[in-house]
Amino acid sequence: MASTPASLAGRRVLITGAARGIGAAVAERLHARGARVALAGLEPELLEQVAARCGGAPWQVCDVADRAQVDAAVTGLAAQLSGLDVVMANAGIAAQVPLLGGDPEIFERTVQVNLLGVYYTLRATAPHIAHGSGYALAIASLAAALHLPLLGAYSASKAGVEALGNTLRIELKSSGARVGVGYFAEIDTDMTRRGFGTEAAARVSRRGGPFTRVAPLETAVDAIVRGIERRSRRVVAPRWVGAMLAPRMLVQHVVDAGAQRDLDEVLAIARAEDAPLTTEQPRR
Repeated sequence: MASTPASLAGRRVLITGAARGIGAAVAERLHARGARVALAGLEPELLEQVAARCGGAPWQVCDVADRAQVDAAVTGLAAQLSGLDVVMANAGIAAQVPLLGGDPEIFERTVQVNLLGVYYTLRATAPHIAHGSGYALAIASLAAALHLPLLGAYSASKAGVEALGNTLRIELKSSGARVGVGYFAEIDTDMTRRGFGTEAAARVSRRGGPFTRVAPLETAVDAIVRGIERRSRRVVAPRWVGAMLAPRMLVQHVVDAGAQRDLDEVLAIARAEDAPLTTEQPRR
């Protein structure tokens, strides 16, 4: 059932990966609609420019793969906005990396930024948005469900983001907050142009048919702003992505409903317990 759109005026929104691309464009659109935005990203010059276009919005340089930096950025930016209503965990990277013969450091960094970065962001912001009008949007990708050669690292990380978003939705439900996951095909951004800028990646893209066709940036921005208004559980762009993902979403709806029984009590027990790993790990 569709949610009723809420006014964006005065809503306090923290966006990671806000220096360029989707993050910057969404920040500017939300500001134009009356929201109060806070920006986090890696490039101070670009962040400052986006902040200026957003009425002097607060911003902070933050590597989302560094948990301490994320905690500090969220604490500082939330204080400047006097709280948070929305977080958009958007920061991400991509690079072609064959699973065999590819650079493992690229794989590791992709997972650190795309998966751990979203986890750190959601972990730090969840207490701030755990209220009746709160909303978290974790930006995954169509790559969470559709897997192409050279994109194993990116696809694995985005599948993890989907899992984090679906799990947090269940865990936060009793607070009144909602959680959405964003699924986008290729969108016209710097990230896409760089990611498909190599000969190997371009060949993969050409063979991907409609699944790798590049859509205008505004397609994703429109969907995200609409999703934030409605606190939607799924945000897709272009629209055909939604039809492709429908069977997965149906199964997750069933899981969401069944997991709610005694969940608050279960979570309280889990937070108090010392849960060991299933296999003892070597000391590092």
